[in-house]
Amino acid sequence: MSLDTLNALRAGRLAGATQVRLNGCGLTALPEELRALAPTLEVLDVGHNPLGTLPPWLAELPRLQVLFASYTPLTVVPEVLGACTALRQIGLRNCQLHTLPAAALPPRLRWLTLTANALSSVPAALGDCAELEKLMLSGNRLAQLPASLAGLSRLALLRVAANGLIQWPGWVGELPALAWLAVAGNPWCDAAPPATAAPATAATAHRDIPWTELTLGAVLGQGAGGTTWQARWTPPGGPGGSGCGAAAGQDVAVKVFGGAITSDGTPATELAASLCPGPHPQLTSALGAVSGHPEGASALVMPLLPARLRPLAGPPSLASCSRDVYDPALRLCPADAHAVAAQAAAALAHLHAHGVLHGDVYAHNLLWAPADPLAGLPAQAVLSDLGAALRWPHRLAPAWPAVQRLEVLALGHLLDELALRLDGHGPGLQAQAAALRRHWAPWQAACREPVPARRPAVAEVAAALARPPA
Repeated sequence: MSLDTLNALRAGRLAGATQVRLNGCGLTALPEELRALAPTLEVLDVGHNPLGTLPPWLAELPRLQVLFASYTPLTVVPEVLGACTALRQIGLRNCQLHTLPAAALPPRLRWLTLTANALSSVPAALGDCAELEKLMLSGNRLAQLPASLAGLSRLALLRVAANGLIQWPGWVGELPALAWLAVAGNPWCDAAPPATAAPATAATAHRDIPWTELTLGAVLGQGAGGTTWQARWTPPGGPGGSGCGAAAGQDVAVKVFGGAITSDGTPATELAASLCPGPHPQLTSALGAVSGHPEGASALVMPLLPARLRPLAGPPSLASCSRDVYDPALRLCPADAHAVAAQAAAALAHLHAHGVLHGDVYAHNLLWAPADPLAGLPAQAVLSDLGAALRWPHRLAPAWPAVQRLEVLALGHLLDELALRLDGHGPGLQAQAAALRRHWAPWQAACREPVPARRPAVAEVAAALARPPA
C-alpha cells in the first residue's frame, strides 16, 4: 500500500492530500514531490525506511502537524524539525538516536515519542515546550531528567521506564496535570520491598506454576510486550496440588512475555508488579508466575475474564493526544456507571494499599459489561494492563503518597468521562442521573485539584464512590 502511495506521489496524483504514509518503501531520502503538497500536508509517516537524515525543505511544509519516522537509522533528531512551526507530534521510536538538540524542538510541540533509542540526555530546553502534554522516553540511557521539566504544567503523560535514572526526580510528584506515569526499570527503583507495610499472606505470596501444568488454547491478544493465551491450568492432585487451592482444570489466561522494552517498561517490572498485590475481583493481577518455560521466557498466569467484558473506550488518537476516545453512541445507565466507577476505584485502592503504582489508569484499560438482568449478572468492571506498573520501593516511602495522588487525577478524568455519558432518558433515569452527578461532583473536583498534595487518597475516593447516591 505504501509503495502504491509512493508511485501516486511521484505521478502527481496526491494533490490536496492531508496525510501521506510511505512506510517501508526503501527510501534513503524523502521524495522531493512532497514539497508540492505544502498547502495541505498535515501528517507524514516515513517509518521503516533507511533514512539517515531529513531534508531542510521539511520546514517549507507550513501545515505539517505530525511526523513519524520510527524504525529508521537516524542518530540525531534533525534540527529542521524545530523550524516546522505547526509541528505538534514527533514519533521517532526504535531508531538509533543518541542526540536530541535543543534546536530540534518545535515551538508548539505537544507529543514527543523517542522510545527505545540511545539517548543519554535530553536538553533543558525541553522544559520550555509549554504545550507538551505527552512525553515518551522509555528505553533510553537517561541518567537524569532536567529540572526544567518541572515547569511543564500541561504534561499529562510521562514515560521514562527502562532508563538509567539514578534518583527519583521528586518534582514529578508535583506536576499539576500528570495522571499517567511509567518509571519502572530504573536503578532508583530496582527490586525492593514495596512501600506498603502490608505483610505477605496466602493471597499475596509468590506462586510458581510449572509450564507442564498449562495447556495453551487460542490467542487472546498480542502486542509489543508479549502474547496472551487462553489456557487450561491442571495442577496435579487438583486442589491439593501446586495450584494453591485452585480447582483442577481451571480456565486461565497466560501471558508469555516477548522480552521487548515497551513504552511502559520491561517484562521483569510487569512481572513483579503483577505478583505483588494478590488477587482482586476488579483487577487482572496474577495468580502466579510460570516456571520451566521451554524457551526460558517469563510468563504470568492470570484469571480468565468473562467474554462479555469489553474496553470502556479506545486509546488516545492523534487529535486527543492523552485522552481516550469513546464510542459517540456509548451511554451508561446510572446504576451501571455507579458500579463501574466504584469498582475501578476499588481496584486502584487495592493496588495502592500494596504499594503498587498502576501508571496507566485509562478507560481503555478498564474492561466492563453492563448489568444483564435476564442472566442475573450485575454490572462489572476490571482494571487491566499492569505493563506500566511499579512496586514502589520502601526506601522512597516518603514520596509514595505524592505519587499516589497522580493517579487520583486519572481517576478524576474517568469520573468526568463517565458523567458525560450518563443516560438520563427513560422512566426514573433522569432523577437517578442527577443524583449520581451530585454525588460525584465534589469528588471530581477534589480529584482534579491542581496541587497534587491536596487531592484525597484513592482509598478515600473509593469509599465515597462505593456509597449509593442520595
